[in-house]
Parts: sequence; C-alpha cells; structure tokens
Amino acid sequence: MDRPESPYLRFLLEASVHLDGARDADKALRGALRIAREAFEADEVCLAVPRYGERRPPIYASQPTGVDWSREPFADFLAGRRPRLGATRLFAAVERRGRTWGVLALRKREGRFERSDLRDVARVGTAISRAVQRIDRARLAEVRARIDRKMMEQLRPLDLFYQVLHGLRSLTHYDHSGAVLIQAEDGGTFEVVAEQISWRKGPSARIGERLVVDEAATRLLQRAEVLGLDRSRGGWREWGDRDGAPSLATLVDEPEQEARPMSLLVAPFATRHEHSGCLVVASCAPGALGRYEAELVQRFLPVAVVAIGNLERATTLEAGVLAAESRGALATLARGVSHDVNNAIGAILPRVQQMEEDLREGEVEREVLLADVADIRSSIEVCRRIFGGLLSYARNASSRYGVGDLGRAVEGMRAVLSESLQRRDIELCVELPADLPDLRCSQNDLDQLVLNLASNARDAMPGGGQLVIQVEPREEELRLRLRDTGCGIPAEHLPRVKEPFFTTKPGGNGLGLSICRAILWRMRGEIDLESTPGEGTVVELSLPVAAEAGSEEAS
Repeated sequence: MDRPESPYLRFLLEASVHLDGARDADKALRGALRIAREAFEADEVCLAVPRYGERRPPIYASQPTGVDWSREPFADFLAGRRPRLGATRLFAAVERRGRTWGVLALRKREGRFERSDLRDVARVGTAISRAVQRIDRARLAEVRARIDRKMMEQLRPLDLFYQVLHGLRSLTHYDHSGAVLIQAEDGGTFEVVAEQISWRKGPSARIGERLVVDEAATRLLQRAEVLGLDRSRGGWREWGDRDGAPSLATLVDEPEQEARPMSLLVAPFATRHEHSGCLVVASCAPGALGRYEAELVQRFLPVAVVAIGNLERATTLEAGVLAAESRGALATLARGVSHDVNNAIGAILPRVQQMEEDLREGEVEREVLLADVADIRSSIEVCRRIFGGLLSYARNASSRYGVGDLGRAVEGMRAVLSESLQRRDIELCVELPADLPDLRCSQNDLDQLVLNLASNARDAMPGGGQLVIQVEPREEELRLRLRDTGCGIPAEHLPRVKEPFFTTKPGGNGLGLSICRAILWRMRGEIDLESTPGEGTVVELSLPVAAEAGSEEAS
C-alpha cells in the first residue's frame, strides 16, 4: 500500500491507536505532538497554552525540548489577529474546556510547508481537540462514578463535601478555593461547612464562620442558576451584569488574604426540606472559570444536595442519641453514686447508734470512741469526695466554651469514678504531659467523651484490673489512649460496638460508644478500637487541637 501523501492522513494513521486508547490528557497531547511533527516532516513542534494574567502564552510542551519559540505570534493568533508566519511555520487552534485552549505550532528550519498544509494542520488541531475532550469527558465520568460510590458507602456528610470539592478541583483546576456553604434560617447569612484551600498548603480557618450577603445577592441566588463573576479594576462583575456581584464575592473574598480570587462561580441549591446552600469555586486568575466550568459545577450540585440531606438526618439522629445517652448516663451515674453514698452512710449509722447507746449507759471507752469517730470521719470524707466530683463535673458540663481542656476532663473523670474504681480493685494510671494545648470542642463534650470511655473500661473489669490513660501530643492533634485489662470484646461484636443501642451488658443501653462517635464527628476527630477477648481493649482517639490566636484553624 502506498504511503498517504496528506500530512493529515499520515497523522490519523499513526495517531488513531494512540489517541483513541489514551486516558491521560497530558500523555495524549505529548504523543500527538510527536506524531504531528513526523507527519508534517517538521523540525520542531510545540503546544503553547495561555496562562491567565500573562500576555504571552508559555510553552506547554515542545519537541525537541529546550527550543526557543517567539511567543508574540501565539498571543496574536489567540487574539484573532493573523500573525505573519511565512512558509516555515504552521499554527492550529486546540479546543478544550469549551474554548480555544492552546496553539499547535510546527516549524521548519530548512524547506517550506505547502499551501495545502494549512488546511491539514487545522484538521490535525481538530482531531487533537476531539481526543482531549473525549479524555476530559471520561475523566468527568470517572470522578462522578467515584463520588457516587462514596455516596453508596454512606460517608458522613463532611467527607462527602470534600469528595465533591476534590473532584471539582481535579476537573476545573481551580487554584484558589472551593467551599460548601449552608444558608441560615434568617436567609441573609451562610455558614461555611467545608472549604478546600488551593493557594495555601494548609487548612481553612473559616469553618463554622457566618458570612453575610445583601438582598441583591440573595435575589441572585434565588434564580437557582450557576453565577459567574470576574474581578477587574472596577471591581466584581457578574456575567450578566446583574446587581449583587460584590456581596456574592464576599463568600470567598477577604481583604487580608495573600492570594485574592479573580474568577468566581457560585452555584445555589436547595434540598427537599427547603434548606438552601451554595457551592463556591474560585480561581486566582481573571477569566479562568467560564461556561465549561460552570456546567461542571452544575453537574455536581445533586451530590451536594444529597450530602446536605445526610447532614440533616445525621443532626436529627445525633440529637436523639445525645438526649437518650444523657438520660442513660444520668441513670447510670445516679445508681453508682447512690451505691457509694449508701455504703458510706451505712458505715456511719451503726457507729452513731453504738456511740449513742454507750453514752446513755455511761460506758464510754476513750479509745473505742476515737476509733468510731475516725471511721465516721472517713465515711463522711468519702461522701464529700463523691459530691465534690459530681459538682466539678456539673460545672464542666455547664460550660460551653469553644475549646476543651483534656487534662481537666481526665481529672473530672477521676473525681467521679475514683470510688467505684477502688471498690472494684481497679488501678488507674494516668500519664498526662504538662501544658497540653486546648482542643477544638466544648468542655462538656470532652468531659462526656472521657467519662463514657473510662466507664466502659471500668465495666469491662468486674474482677479488678488496670486502666491506663495516656496522652501523646502530635502535630495539630492529641492522641488519647485508654487501655484496660478487662474481658475484651469478641471479634464478631467488634464491628458493631459503635452502633446505637447495640450492647452486650445486662441492663446496658448501647449508647456509650455511639455517643462518643457523635462527639468525635462534631469535633472532627477519629476513633480506633482494638480488643482481644480475655486480655483487654485499647481505644485510641485523634483529637484536633484548637487554633491559636492568629493561626490557621484545622479544616
């Protein structure tokens, strides 16, 4: 068979297998450059891709590498002007992401291109554009499929939010930030529930913040369409020149930021229960986000709606579990306290009665009386410690600080449980470093977390044993480790112990670990549990440290 003379046909013959089977856009483009260079018998080939904010497009890839290209003609070509190329250079547009994405350039050091090569190089540019766009569509389908799988796994809402933001970043290449916000009942404020910072390799400090938008911006959001904004010297401008753009930009634009957004997409959504929110994507370059990116964001809104619905259900369930656990904890605490106090009073009453009888009959022996008084004082001190521990715990529980003191929580637990631990012959060993940082949670939650875990360990050692509590500071977190030498948990029960209402204890309510998990969700901590029947259980918690003044808070 004779070799086709058309460079375009030669390109298709060589590139069909390479481009059709490619899954990586970068590799496909570099391979296409090599094939185009051979098909046109050019000495040099390159792909120039404009970068927002730069007048002259930089070279994306070239063959051979290190060749010097004048970039002024690329800028003219992309601007619609006809650069003077002569017969030694060929240019073709490469379309991607709904716009002219780059310029394919071929050059001969010796010899000239044919006039017909102008048409062929344009057709090669079209073929490359179609191949890359197919890869992009496949990538979009892959990302959506992965997020759909995560939805089926019933991830907690926060994890699903970040899956959406990560997927959008891989597709839109936003380089400033992406965030999910939920509208408050007043309609004028939005709470930041998830945010991914791209320009700064660090967590977001805005989680939980309330951001205000004005009435004009609220009316824009009520249109239920993806809104695009670009910043220029005159300020923010919405694509349709509608009012409300400056206020919408406050959802991500903060004056003190080192990197300020220049291009912005805001996608409002609403759930079936009329809870509203918006998905916000921002880029550092003007015009970097266009209609193509807006369509991508639109396609991810249903996932955000599902996540918001999951968050609503999780909040309702958590509130119910908290209430049930509070009632169960109070009942359990009341039973334990009444038992300890009754024992102490039971030791006092017979001695008081005996002392009364001895005084009435005048048969008082000094040594016996002193011994009885010492026993009475000891029992009173027991009652005092019990009620003192309850008072300390109640004071901690009533506090609603934004940070929690782990040392305070451990000491509060020790005060409440010390009598029952001694009665069961359980040795409590606490290894608590000095000057621990505060944790990002309320003191009430932290107290309940430590008390629940220590109570579980105590109940697992009815015949005595040892409970070791260790705290290890790590970067941006504290590791809390509780190890008991109790009966352990059977392997078949281990996967279910965190489920609400699952229990193997006689008279238990099955809410201890489930409420611990709910508290950890709220403070964005983690729990790991290992157990060996007959040897004991180890519970490890990762507890995020609260941000210091002026530093970044964990996302």
